[in-house]
Amino acid sequence: MAEDIKLKLCRYKTAPFDSRFPNQNQTRNCWQNYLDFQRCQRAMDARGADATPCQWYFRVYKSLCPTSWVS
Repeated sequence: MAEDIKLKLCRYKTAPFDSRFPNQNQTRNCWQNYLDFQRCQRAMDARGADATPCQWYFRVYKSLCPTSWVS
């Protein structure tokens, strides 16, 4: 499973289509991926596990959100 995630991260170019957010305005999609990243980080830290799977959410929200929001 870890290899699958690492392979997806290597091939990542831009955020994939998410059917929960079909409209042009992607603000909610940005916010949801940011929250998913934070939750994933907390859960992995609590387990003491590697947080590599959380990088997917990080890359998606970083590509969807405006730069001024991310910094």
